[in-house]
Amino acid sequence: MTAASRLTLLAASPALAAILLAVIVGLAPVAAIGIDEGLITGHIVDAYVLRILWFTLLQAGLSTLISLMLAIPVALAFARVDFWGRSLLLRLFALPLALPAIVVILGIVTVYGRTGWLSTLIGNPLNVYGLAGILLAHVFFNLPLATRLLLQQLDGIAPESWRLAAQLDFTQRARFHLIEWPQMRGSLPGIASLIFLLCAASFAVVLTLGGGPSATTLEVGIYQALRFDYDPVRATVLALLQLMLCGLFVLLAGQYAGAMQNWPSLRRTQQRYETLSAGAALGFTLIIVLAGAFVGIPLLAIILSGLFAPFTWPALFSATLTSLLIALLASALSLALAWPLAQASARAASPRWRSLLNLSALLTLIVPPAVLATGWFIAANRAGLALSAAPFLVIAMNALMALPFVLGTLAPSVQQAMAQHDRLCASLGIRGFRRLVLIDLPVLRRPLGLSAAMAFVLSLGDLTAITLFGSQNLVTLPALIYAQMGSYRIDAAAGSALILALFSMAIITLLDRGGARA
Repeated sequence: MTAASRLTLLAASPALAAILLAVIVGLAPVAAIGIDEGLITGHIVDAYVLRILWFTLLQAGLSTLISLMLAIPVALAFARVDFWGRSLLLRLFALPLALPAIVVILGIVTVYGRTGWLSTLIGNPLNVYGLAGILLAHVFFNLPLATRLLLQQLDGIAPESWRLAAQLDFTQRARFHLIEWPQMRGSLPGIASLIFLLCAASFAVVLTLGGGPSATTLEVGIYQALRFDYDPVRATVLALLQLMLCGLFVLLAGQYAGAMQNWPSLRRTQQRYETLSAGAALGFTLIIVLAGAFVGIPLLAIILSGLFAPFTWPALFSATLTSLLIALLASALSLALAWPLAQASARAASPRWRSLLNLSALLTLIVPPAVLATGWFIAANRAGLALSAAPFLVIAMNALMALPFVLGTLAPSVQQAMAQHDRLCASLGIRGFRRLVLIDLPVLRRPLGLSAAMAFVLSLGDLTAITLFGSQNLVTLPALIYAQMGSYRIDAAAGSALILALFSMAIITLLDRGGARA
């Protein structure tokens, strides 16, 4: 290990220690109670826990299956049909995961709820709560994601394959079986693992649309055990199950992590050297229209219902300021942790050291938010700090949850910048704070801004931490929307959701422009 590597690793040690301490403080009470109580008394295998585990697996499995079954024809349609507005529609498909979950859920309720647009149109009230509502929301979130990932695979087919298919006069069926399906098939296990992980760890969707105890997942069960029953043993057992389940699928989904960094072409389809029949063109066009309507109508509902909503200004103003302050501090903390880790990773003496440094950030993905929150809640409650420490716990949790994404965005740029400027800086004697001000910050301002904006948006829309640690004196915009929906003030919730969506979209726009310029 070189002297520069040792110094950089030493500089990163406070960030590493902070991450490990946060994880240990979260896991220690969970593990202690689990060993002392749950694992010994057989509490882990009672009927309630098994029912929650079964429902978690059921809804995640069905959501994954439906999302993939629908995404395959949608991706094929986008790949085969070149049309005006393709770029806009693919950008629209990025919005469900970019917007805060509670905002999107409100749009779904506005369209599919008992008094929603569709119920009014058909004259029959629909039930959007329970398993059906959870599946609907999860498919809404994950169909666009799966479509974009599959379309990326189709965009990766070599042009020579299409020219050869044209020379051999392949039919549409032959093109699918011999070219497209083999290209997509290899990525399906990774995409399925990623979607299953997102659905298994889903909190806002199940909490809002679950509709009762029969539709409870591990994450929501942890929240109920701590906030309503104050049963740390029950929460610990559920947290251990969630930890094992999410850890397994993080490892599986990690095999496909690189696909998230490369999106399909937004401009035009590949030259496929084929002419679609009228029936095929009509069928693919219909698929695109239906998929666009499925994704676009709830997003439109958010805008229209919010524009005419009665705004509760005092509560809305207070919640907005709280959300912005928490998001600002969380993004700053996440960036402060990621910066030394990115530098240490760039100067790592071996790939093994680099992997270990990156794993430190991934710990917050392997250990789900609800598990960390359980341990922190128990520790803070034992210390008598549950209320006074709540704002700091929310900020810390949001920062840790954003850390893998911030580091993933920042680390490649830092590595490239160091490769370009290290020798020059060494020859000129520029180091330390002077190098940071003169070289690193000007060169890396766009990746830094991109990372900060990403952390800001993730924190702004978080519902997990604030639901567990929040109180009447600590209310964010997502918490306010959830409370308004819970008291059936859907119109007021629509106004709050529009404000949250506008702030998120403003940051996303800056993020997108920064990424395009970087």
